[in-house]
Amino acid sequence: MDIRDATTEDIDAIRRVAADSLRTSYDHAIDEAVLTSAVDEWYSADRLTDGLADDSVVFVVAVDSGSVVGFAQSEVSEGRESVGYLDWLHVVPDHRGGGIGSQLLTRLKQELVAAGVDRLEGRVLVDNRSGVSFYEEQGFSEVGTRAVEIHGERFEERVYTTFLEATDSDPSGSDAPFFAVYLDEAREHPYGWMCGGDEGFDVAMDTMERLECNNCGNRRKAARWDAAYL
Repeated sequence: MDIRDATTEDIDAIRRVAADSLRTSYDHAIDEAVLTSAVDEWYSADRLTDGLADDSVVFVVAVDSGSVVGFAQSEVSEGRESVGYLDWLHVVPDHRGGGIGSQLLTRLKQELVAAGVDRLEGRVLVDNRSGVSFYEEQGFSEVGTRAVEIHGERFEERVYTTFLEATDSDPSGSDAPFFAVYLDEAREHPYGWMCGGDEGFDVAMDTMERLECNNCGNRRKAARWDAAYL
């Protein structure tokens, strides 16, 4: 199994995976005509091409024996908090149950952490029982529900979130990763940064958004979303 970044050459395969996955997950709850229209709209060649060219989008695929069998896509939103929205995560039916979804999610998280994102949010229709179970098994917390309209039909979906944390394998620091620190458990009020090298808080950010620990000299290169933390 190979997990890699998606390319425009994968577009046809991504559309096939999406169609197979959606029909398996929702054929008991959504009419075939609605599913077909949704695939044509959400996974059109133009839309996928735009997503693959967008620097704020992380798009990865799972390849088995030369064929794309799953994919995941997340779009990053900048602001006071950098959030990755998990737009899609699909695995073809005959490859489910083998951990491919978990591998895709892990790769997605790694790329988001490297980009400075600290929270990932996903949504799944209530009728997608396997999708709901997946989020719960992966440690996401349900934070609410909302109504969504799909081609004139109204459905309810659950909203899940999880916080992303850098690890020792995160290359964002020259000697060790930097960790975002908050004043509250809900992580709504940022405090600053902690250096993973000496576990100190004497960390400075220059005008180029580069981080440096004033005690041990650990440095982090500029990342597009760093400024959202402070």
